[in-house]
Amino acid sequence: MEHKKEIISEGKAILGIELGSTRIKAVLIDEEYQTIASGSHEWENQLVDGIWSYSLKAVWSGLQDCYASLLNDVDNKYGIQIEKVAAIGISGMMHGYMAFDKDENLLVPFRTWRNTITEEAAAELTGVFGFNIPQRWSIAHLYQAILNEEPHVRDIDYMTTLAGYIHWKLTGKRAVGIGEASGMFPIDSKTKTYHAQMMDKFHELDKVKKYNWSLDQILPEVLLAGQQGGILTEEGAKLLDVSGNLKGNIPLAPPEGDAGTGMTATNSVAARTGNVSAGTSVFAMVVLEHELKKVHEELDMVTTPVGDAVAMVHGNNCTSDLNAWVGLFREFAELLGCDADIDEIYGRLYTNALNGDKAGGGLLAFNCYSGEPVIGLSEGIPLFMRKPDARMNLADFIRTHLYSSLAVLKIGCDILFKEEKAEVDTIYGHGGLFKTKGVGQSILADALNVPVAVMETAGEGGPWGMAVLAAFLVRKNENETLAEFLERKVFLGNQGKIVEPDTENVKGFDEYIERYHKAIEVERLAAEKMKGCLC
Repeated sequence: MEHKKEIISEGKAILGIELGSTRIKAVLIDEEYQTIASGSHEWENQLVDGIWSYSLKAVWSGLQDCYASLLNDVDNKYGIQIEKVAAIGISGMMHGYMAFDKDENLLVPFRTWRNTITEEAAAELTGVFGFNIPQRWSIAHLYQAILNEEPHVRDIDYMTTLAGYIHWKLTGKRAVGIGEASGMFPIDSKTKTYHAQMMDKFHELDKVKKYNWSLDQILPEVLLAGQQGGILTEEGAKLLDVSGNLKGNIPLAPPEGDAGTGMTATNSVAARTGNVSAGTSVFAMVVLEHELKKVHEELDMVTTPVGDAVAMVHGNNCTSDLNAWVGLFREFAELLGCDADIDEIYGRLYTNALNGDKAGGGLLAFNCYSGEPVIGLSEGIPLFMRKPDARMNLADFIRTHLYSSLAVLKIGCDILFKEEKAEVDTIYGHGGLFKTKGVGQSILADALNVPVAVMETAGEGGPWGMAVLAAFLVRKNENETLAEFLERKVFLGNQGKIVEPDTENVKGFDEYIERYHKAIEVERLAAEKMKGCLC
């Protein structure tokens, strides 16, 4: 305790902050990369004129409350205040659209990754670039605004992401980390910056030519992990810490997206490594050895925090429907007078699911609370089906819903592994699906047919990963790579507990996915028809 107090009082601790979709969290780490204090703030997006957004007032009040919560934790544990830290890192939910004029005024409300309003722009740019542009990417939002002839586009002086915006206001520097930049505009992994030829193609579009700005003028500078992202100004310090105790002149790492911090938090930044985040949504990130042979709409191409190519499979839905069913079983337990802990209910249901039929026993579920681009659904609705002669039991039922939570991920990863022949040695799992030890991990290993590891640090999440990236800025040795830094200093060779795929279970999941593919049209029609019925 005294040692931790000394680290904080001497300004040797490192601060990481991540602005997630439902929570802003700050962590303070020591010289051994352990969390010694934390703070958080809960927030929600708002629907503004049909656009999912967060107001700038909510951004700053939330960030300040989160930091104040961290200060309170430090005071309660150590009886001191923070005046200085060794480095700071800011991360946030990737993608989206924040456009500012030359007077630094926000031109339209912040458009988050959640919005699916750029289908026309994303499709056209994918064709022009010969490179998959997902709807949530910043360039898709910009081009859709151009197609819509929105008047604000003419006045754009700077376009950035949420993490890039916070970083800009704290340091005065218009820059983002390369992983974050890769969710704004395609990156050339050879040059480690925006893809020049694709920029030229964008500027040659007829509807773009009438504007007097160019992408290289309005996009943030691209920086690599380990490069200095800027220095905290005195004004920036006051923005973050309303108590006025925090001093300026602190180095900041390049701001990163939540994908980059997830890779860092799971030690999966080297080639042939990958990670899967499985919670409300699900996504896999696999660091590639070679470029993909063709464009796949199911695969997003982003980068690690040092610019290495990463294939990403993103599913909008994961555990929400599964959680709803577990909640139903909890209600039944209470009806019987059982005071069962929710974690125990999850544990017993998940563990029992491993006794179920390897192919789900003829049961089938879609967990689609919303649309799923990977399987071509613009809208979704949770749906459970079974054959009349299916064996309806509890183990098969929960196993089916566990399969459903990873089905979209499997479909995308099958393209990556089976068609593109990408190779990965280990996938690192993190998120709520892996809370019950061994179950979600085993199901994922069987789904992807690769070894899956879960480490204790995976639970620390994005803000811890961002703090580690800030540590890399000030603690790396000369010529030390991020992969080396993580392996030798942060994780110390710890690979976590590894579960290998089971051959028979892999076959069972493949059988399940065959049925799933055949029933996608049923899900599509159900979503369309039920939408009208439930209005």
